[in-house]
Amino acid sequence: MAVDTRTLNRVTTSQTRQERKQRTRQALLDAASRPLTDRTFAGLSLREVTKDAGIVPTAFYRHFDSMDDLGIALVERAMRSLRTMIREARQNPATYDDAIRASVHTLHTHVRANEADFRFLTRERYSGTGPVQAAIATELRLFASELAIDLGRFEVLSTWSSEDLRMMADLIVTAMLGIVMEMVDVRSPDADADEEIAAKARKQLRLIVLGVTSWRSR
Repeated sequence: MAVDTRTLNRVTTSQTRQERKQRTRQALLDAASRPLTDRTFAGLSLREVTKDAGIVPTAFYRHFDSMDDLGIALVERAMRSLRTMIREARQNPATYDDAIRASVHTLHTHVRANEADFRFLTRERYSGTGPVQAAIATELRLFASELAIDLGRFEVLSTWSSEDLRMMADLIVTAMLGIVMEMVDVRSPDADADEEIAAKARKQLRLIVLGVTSWRSR
């Protein structure tokens, strides 16, 4: 069968254009993320971000509607990748302890690899602009909802109400946020400091789990 070269060229051109657009979008996200190690998101300007990304300011609007839209994309990038990794770490735990160890290890690895993003999240959760704060709250609710579903798969929790599973999930997510804050506050991390934080994290999560044996869900 003969190949329509014009159609093939159009498809190739479309794919190339889409790839370029995705690379530029990623460059804008990276350019916005870099200064957030020591600054608030509100302190960033569109001109500064586009200059670092290597595009003209007007081109920004081909990718984002506003700086708030860019901030929301940063939140989604950090939280959705973390949610995916933590979900995978919880896939087949034989015990609570297995799930805790896998989750803490995954959290530590992901935060250390994306520290600027997580400094941004912990700072903007309380001091950011309305849309960015709302995006963080939404992602945390999704995180807790997914965790509650996974907790319900443990036999000992199978009779718990959805409300109580969600309460336990919220406690775990709050503890994990505390762990993230400790990690990003360490400016010169080393193996000993990180292991101390990880050990504390595992202990905190075990303390939450210990309450499971005494709780009677209604």
